[in-house]
Amino acid sequence: MPTLVYDPLVEKHLIDERRRNGLDRWDEVWEGAYVIMPMANNEHQLLATKLVAPLEVAVGARGGGDVFAGVNVSDRIENWTYNFRCPDLAVYLSTTSAENCGTHWYGGPDFTIEIVSLGDRSREKLAFYESIGTKELLLIDRDPWQLELFRLSDGGLQSVGTSSVNTVREVESQTLPLTWSLLAGDSRPQIIVRHVSTNEQWQV
Repeated sequence: MPTLVYDPLVEKHLIDERRRNGLDRWDEVWEGAYVIMPMANNEHQLLATKLVAPLEVAVGARGGGDVFAGVNVSDRIENWTYNFRCPDLAVYLSTTSAENCGTHWYGGPDFTIEIVSLGDRSREKLAFYESIGTKELLLIDRDPWQLELFRLSDGGLQSVGTSSVNTVREVESQTLPLTWSLLAGDSRPQIIVRHVSTNEQWQV
């Protein structure tokens, strides 16, 4: 159940407590509103960890850059904590027009991944990501399982393809030399990542 806190003392106590206990890693601020996201479960964290490997290989094939498993992304250089998001994974290529400010990135990633958790607001972040020039975004839904790739076009992030266990198809990135698809598995669907040049595959 969403909760609005208008009492400044309660707000300060809540935020201080989260920071003191290290629970604020994925908290965000949306235009001055402090947003507490659901805690990532084990599956969520495992997906994020294992997806780093194919991204690192792909970044190398594109001339270098950085892969982040969690990073602060804002639409401003100064006073950035007023409005920022923390994608699960983000890729900034060496050719990026975004600026590394040390504490955060000013400008959108070349490629980013959001893993949806129950009750989070991943889809509501799309407007922010497109406003800062994120080139591509892969949304990983887990209830039901689906991959959806969005690409920046005409100023907006447009859906360019989906993959599910019922409609097994690859969605191909233009930013990275990778395709993404879902394959039915024993306990859960597997994410298949394929390098388009070498055909190397990762099963996540």
